[in-house]
Amino acid sequence: MPALTPADSIRILVATDSHVGYSERDHIRGDDSWKSFHEVMGLAKERDVDMVLLGGDLFHENKPSRKSMYQVMRSLRMYCLGDKPCELEILSDMSENFQGAFNHANYQDPDINVSIPVFSIHGNHDDPSGEGHYAALDLLQMSGLVNYFGRTPESDNIQIKPVLLQKGNTKLALYGMSNVRDERLFRTFRDGKVKFFQPGTQKEDWFNLMTVHQNHHAYTETGYLPENFLPGFLDLVVWGHEHECIIDPKLNPEMNFHVMQPGSSVATSLMPGEAEPKHVAIVTVIGRDFKVEPIRLKSVRPFAMKEIILSDDKEIKKLAKKDNHRAELTRHLIAIVDELIEQATNGWREIQDGEYAEEDVPKPLIRLRVEYSAPDGGKFDCENPQRFSNRFVEKVANVNDVIQFYRKRASATRKTATGIDMPEESVLAQLTIDSVRIDRLVREYLEAQSLTILPQNSFGDAVSQFVDKDDKYAMQSFVQESLKDQVQHLMGVDEVEEEEFMTLVDQHRTDLEAKFAAGELKRARKRGKVKPKPDLWDDDIDGRWEDQPGAMIFSDDGGLAEDGDGASVAAAPKGRRKAAAAAPKKAAAPAKKTAPAKGGRGRKKVVEEESEEEEDEDVPMLDDDEEEESQLFTQPSLPTRPTKKAAPPRKAAPAPAKRAAAPRAPARGSKAAAAKSAKSQTKLDFSQPTFSQPKPQVLELSDDGIDDDDDDAFEPAPSTATFRSTRSKR
Repeated sequence: MPALTPADSIRILVATDSHVGYSERDHIRGDDSWKSFHEVMGLAKERDVDMVLLGGDLFHENKPSRKSMYQVMRSLRMYCLGDKPCELEILSDMSENFQGAFNHANYQDPDINVSIPVFSIHGNHDDPSGEGHYAALDLLQMSGLVNYFGRTPESDNIQIKPVLLQKGNTKLALYGMSNVRDERLFRTFRDGKVKFFQPGTQKEDWFNLMTVHQNHHAYTETGYLPENFLPGFLDLVVWGHEHECIIDPKLNPEMNFHVMQPGSSVATSLMPGEAEPKHVAIVTVIGRDFKVEPIRLKSVRPFAMKEIILSDDKEIKKLAKKDNHRAELTRHLIAIVDELIEQATNGWREIQDGEYAEEDVPKPLIRLRVEYSAPDGGKFDCENPQRFSNRFVEKVANVNDVIQFYRKRASATRKTATGIDMPEESVLAQLTIDSVRIDRLVREYLEAQSLTILPQNSFGDAVSQFVDKDDKYAMQSFVQESLKDQVQHLMGVDEVEEEEFMTLVDQHRTDLEAKFAAGELKRARKRGKVKPKPDLWDDDIDGRWEDQPGAMIFSDDGGLAEDGDGASVAAAPKGRRKAAAAAPKKAAAPAKKTAPAKGGRGRKKVVEEESEEEEDEDVPMLDDDEEEESQLFTQPSLPTRPTKKAAPPRKAAPAPAKRAAAPRAPARGSKAAAAKSAKSQTKLDFSQPTFSQPKPQVLELSDDGIDDDDDDAFEPAPSTATFRSTRSKR
């Protein structure tokens, strides 16, 4: 390799977990996330780097608000576009690295002037979802602001191909793996279904840099990514997802590569790891060597945290055996909080450059954790945490959770008045809103229970989807799938004794939990039928159509209508709710075309025959989502008798007069006949409510509306007025 010079160096600004949009509705902390991201992008231009590498969770939500998207696009456009040429040359096949309509790097686009390209993977907060499986990064890539790479379309079969970059004589192989559920990724690595690709030539000349977004620590047995799962040819791994800032690279002696963890640029929880100073870093790569320059962020809101044990303080310990000591204990805790406020504020002032106004000093985040287990025979009388925190309204940013009280006890469960085992209060105290993981919270509760039918791990996963991904039907789908699976299992057993019934149910539940833990069961997909989106509906303004309560089609029992349930927008009679596969189509009866219309009695007889035939007819249903989409833009005929082959208008003109005479026909018969005629007549009006709705509705195909001999069976549906006039002619 020829001698290397500073001109051969590749300077990379590395950052992870920007979480733009976090607490954006908080009037105090709402702008913290995008301000720190703006500072990061400003550093990229100020330090004249060659590229920016983001390690996931650019946004706090996978459906970021317009404000969040605006602020990110503003920063990217302000600092990354310009006339300065980008000196990086891409040697790999860009169509394999960047999917989409524009499958190339943005700085290779002749229509965009990009001076600092940004490469990013997605995290667990801004992962793809919804129709089309798009992520917020797809929008940024389509706008030419970000290069979105490291996608993982198949979590059970992952292929990681690097982006090959070169500047002068330095060659960089950039690997990226976006977030995959930790348990599933663990199994995929264990099964050998993760394949890494290397450059075909001069493998020893490439500096191999990889960024991942997974749990770094073993929170559960398989809920993390071990470092030794990664290949040994890597030189540096940038680890996202963990918010604690460990900016100095650490050598893994077993794998012989370095790992750096930049952490988040905004505090999203009041935990010790978030209280560490926030940094980004500039990684300079020259040949196979690299060096790291940490940069402390100055726009981050100051955060100070302290944990105390009341029984360790001799003076405070004496209060436990005194009466009416709440005021004295509260004064002691207030003094500690005041010290933390001064400590945090002074720390912010020390890192600022130049002069600043006093009103520019941000209110700090303060957290005081108090362990208040009292000695034997005593008790600490603590003030309500909310009331205590509100004492610092004008001093801190987190005015509702400044203090956290908790106690440590040997027992982890307790009995409630109803006899249900619940986690101990100390466990709940430690699972605060700042540190809680939904799956962990559910596990703490369920471990104290004894579920008989529903599998526990699947239950926690469904709750996580409901809370984290805003899947409103996750719980409903989970319960329906679990009950359906249990019923099918029990139906497959020949004979079941009454005393063996619960044993079989519990055994099958255990089997389901084992399969889910092994990854053999995937999360149940919501299979409810959705009404077609109205033409004037805008997802950006009105929200996702699939999430609207009126978008889902429900069956008679109140549950989501699944494919084949027969639920439609127009409430059809129960007799017609049959699958198309159950019986072949029936041709329309001749009586429908030759129905007499002379008198009330004859007309009543024909109406009765029609209603009986309609109840026996089958309604063709769409069994699969693809078929449903194929019919989305087809306007079927209304579920009434076809009017295409009716008599010409000139001959049909007298029909209203005969129809008008119909009410007088029952006068010649008995009252019972009149009542029966009226009852039969109401059966023709079952689809009438459909046309009184203000919103456009879609009706499912019906045998009544399609005639095999009619070439124009799928002509556009008549308007409401036409339909009413047609009914009046009948």
